[in-house]
Amino acid sequence: MEQAAHPLRSTAPGRNAADLRALSAMIGDARVVGLGEATHGSHEFFTMKERLFRHLVEEKGFTTFALELSWSAGLEIDEYLQTGKGDGRQIAKRVLANSPWDREEFVSLITWMRDYNRRHPQRTVHFMGDDIGAPSINDAFFARVTGYAQRTHPESLPRLNELYAGMRPIDDVFAYIRKPMAERQRLADKAQQALDLIAGRKDSQSKAGPGCGSGSGCGSGSGAEGDAYAWAVQHAQFIAQTTKFLTMDVNDPASVTAAQRFRDEVMARNVIWWQRRTGHKILLSAQNDHVSYKAGDPELYPKTQGSFLRDMVGRNYLPIGFTFYQGSFLSKDAALTGDWKEFTVGAPKPTTNEYVLDKVRHRDFYLDVRHTPPAARAWLNTTRPTRNIGTEFPHPDARVAIARSFDVLIHLHKVSAATKTKP
Repeated sequence: MEQAAHPLRSTAPGRNAADLRALSAMIGDARVVGLGEATHGSHEFFTMKERLFRHLVEEKGFTTFALELSWSAGLEIDEYLQTGKGDGRQIAKRVLANSPWDREEFVSLITWMRDYNRRHPQRTVHFMGDDIGAPSINDAFFARVTGYAQRTHPESLPRLNELYAGMRPIDDVFAYIRKPMAERQRLADKAQQALDLIAGRKDSQSKAGPGCGSGSGCGSGSGAEGDAYAWAVQHAQFIAQTTKFLTMDVNDPASVTAAQRFRDEVMARNVIWWQRRTGHKILLSAQNDHVSYKAGDPELYPKTQGSFLRDMVGRNYLPIGFTFYQGSFLSKDAALTGDWKEFTVGAPKPTTNEYVLDKVRHRDFYLDVRHTPPAARAWLNTTRPTRNIGTEFPHPDARVAIARSFDVLIHLHKVSAATKTKP
């Protein structure tokens, strides 16, 4: 592995990027790059995301940062990036509240993106949320759909409002899933009917008119005549996706597994919709399991977002995984009800992937797992215990064969807890 490893000099953004040149070559012509995280709350994973995104923007023409965040919340951040309206810190604080990314590291990323757009108004960068669920499925988001109907087919507006009645806003997922199952199923059926109603108005493309930007309810990145229809359908699709996902029975493991498979497929489809609609190259940020070809917990994630992306775009998708030897992170002692707390882990057991990876002479490094000497390749293809920490800790180690999950791996010797967003 030392023959294949490239030293990583820093995870901090704004440093000399010479040590990333080999990583650029590994990424090649991929149009969607998945960048994982082995915890949902470590400073170095988050800052490395900003560092790599800056590099990809400046050197390889990337223009969108996608996050495992709701589609609606992503639009709110992107509208700030495009217009500068509002206070970026307060928008981030509100939109990212209670999420793993309610951290100063993401405020830094958003601040850099807005500054970049001020300096490059002809080639701006964008932020998208590819996930389903709350927050930000508020009245203003529903108005992106109903407002479109009012402008283009006002006769359909009463029916649309009727279908969405009792559904909006969806701003608290945990409160929503406490609704009786029959009610959640009824609302999901109505959301699908609303989607069908909007999607059936294909002739709306000729009526939408130009100048339909994100602030008008059409969606971020639009503007050409006819874009309004596509964005309105995508917004209605997101509402239907979310309500369908929230029909899962949290007390039934089979239902939860099916819902997670649906969620990963939806995230992949949203990313590819954005990529094809805008033509942007995308850096996709999510937990390791979601960007990988194969999850470390296949019972919970039977088919990952990364696997769906590979099916959809082939070699145009490239996943990068993270591992770490020791350090601190933020997680919860109960995924659904706990608060974010700091945890620390020491050296891993000798039977783990991390134990051997840390024997490489570089403190921090990355390697292309597709092109390693035969002995290393065989080792990387073997399943072993691996830390893969999400929204709950303690959690059993995942079972990961690195070469079957990722194309590129970044290994860090030590990580520290991410910083809570300041008021």
